[in-house]
Amino acid sequence: MTSPPPTPPASGRGARQALAEATASFAQVSQTPRLDAELLMAHALGTTRESLLLRHLDDPAPPTFAPFVARRLDHEPIAYITGTRGFWTIELQVGPGALVPRADSEALIEAAVAHFGARAPATILDLGVGPGTLLLAALDQWPGATGLGVDASTTALDMAKGNAARLGMEARARFEPGNWADTIAGQFDLILANPPYIGTGETLPAEVRDHEPASALFAGPDGLDDYRLIAPQLPRLMAPGGVAILEIGSTQAEAVTALLVAQGLSVTLRYDLGNNPRALIAT
Repeated sequence: MTSPPPTPPASGRGARQALAEATASFAQVSQTPRLDAELLMAHALGTTRESLLLRHLDDPAPPTFAPFVARRLDHEPIAYITGTRGFWTIELQVGPGALVPRADSEALIEAAVAHFGARAPATILDLGVGPGTLLLAALDQWPGATGLGVDASTTALDMAKGNAARLGMEARARFEPGNWADTIAGQFDLILANPPYIGTGETLPAEVRDHEPASALFAGPDGLDDYRLIAPQLPRLMAPGGVAILEIGSTQAEAVTALLVAQGLSVTLRYDLGNNPRALIAT
C-alpha cells in the first residue's frame, strides 16, 4: 500500500512556519528539502536566500509560495520553478526545453583552467550548448575570448542567446543550430561538450525523467551514441595546441577514452567534487 502524496503547506502562515512545513513535505521528493524550501521562499519574496535567512524569516509567507511548493511536490526541478541557476561565476536563466546546469559540469571549466594556466584560449566551441552553460562560463573566465555554441534545439539556443545578452556577451558569443559539428568550419582552441550520455534503459529520478528534455539526456542503449558522432569530428576542429573537454557519465571513462584514442588523441581523466569520473581532456 502506497502512502498518500504530501500536501503543500496551507497559506496564511509566516515565512518561518511555512518553511518548516514545506521542508517536511519535501522530504519525500528531495534529498535537500530545507534548501529547496528556502530557495522557493526567497523566490516568492523576490529576494536572495541569504537575505531571506538574515532578514525575512518573520515576514508573512507570500501567496505565491504554496503554488511553488505544489510544483516541487510534482518533482519539477527547482531551477525551472525559479527560472535561474548559478553555474561557475555566472547566473543563467533556464526553463523547460533545456538541461538544468549542474555543479558536476563545472569540472569541465576547472579542467580547462588547469590546462591553459596563464594562457587563455582565444576561440571556444561548445557542442550542445543548451542554455549557454559551458560556453558563457568559459567566456566569463576568459574575457578576451570569443565563442560559438551549437545545439539541435531551437528552444535551448533561444535561452543561450538570451543569457548571452543578459551577461553582456552577445558581441563575443554566437549560436548556430546543428547536429554537433556537422556544419562547423574552422578550428578552436577550446572545445567543450556535455552530450547526452544516459542509456535508454537507465532509471532516472522523476524530476529529471519527467521534466528535462529526453533529447539532452538519452544516447542509445549504452549512452555512447553521441560520443561516436563527436569523436571523429574533434581532430579537424582542434587548433594547434588546442584541447577538447567532454563530460562523461561516471562509468564511461574507459569506453569514451577508447573512442577518442581511435582518433589519434591523447586523453586524461578529471574527477568532479564527488570524486566521480567526470571529464575527459583530449589533446
